[in-house]
Amino acid sequence: MAKANVKEQIVSTSLNLLHSKGFNATSVQDITDAAGVPKGSFYNHFTSKEALGLEVVQRYLAAVGELAAVLHDGTLAPRARLQQYFERMIAGNAANDFHCGCLLGNFSTELSNQIPAMRSAMQQAFAGSAELLASVIAAGQRDGSIRSSVPAAELAAFVNDAWQGAVLRTKTEQSREPLDRFARMTLGTILS
Repeated sequence: MAKANVKEQIVSTSLNLLHSKGFNATSVQDITDAAGVPKGSFYNHFTSKEALGLEVVQRYLAAVGELAAVLHDGTLAPRARLQQYFERMIAGNAANDFHCGCLLGNFSTELSNQIPAMRSAMQQAFAGSAELLASVIAAGQRDGSIRSSVPAAELAAFVNDAWQGAVLRTKTEQSREPLDRFARMTLGTILS
């Protein structure tokens, strides 16, 4: 296996393991065993498990970015963009039977007090998400389809927070209902 393939195998395997089992519950040995690579290969590519964790976050954000691409689609009305985005995010959670939750939320809960670099990465990720949502909400406020009594940035931050809570409940309930309720309330009440 070529070196680039070994690193890719470690990262992709780690994304699945860290997302499903958690950061602290997954050892380097677990990762290398699942990836089918020698343990020494891990340290050829990563200085620490934390360094790998940060790369996994970037990989996860890239995948979420693909789901969020609809938010940039100017051919759709702002509310339609938000609705499609929420539908995509709900489908992403359904793909793992609602067992894994959001990697960002999981890592925030598990690692924010342990690894300052991870806390910083989570803060940046949530800020980027809120900024993107705020731009779509602001467009909806301009066209009159979204309430304008609350600043777009405040609504976007709330939507992000509510989404994380709904994902947590979905993980606990192992049901899509908290996410469906989030989408109904967000689009039907909060942003109306």
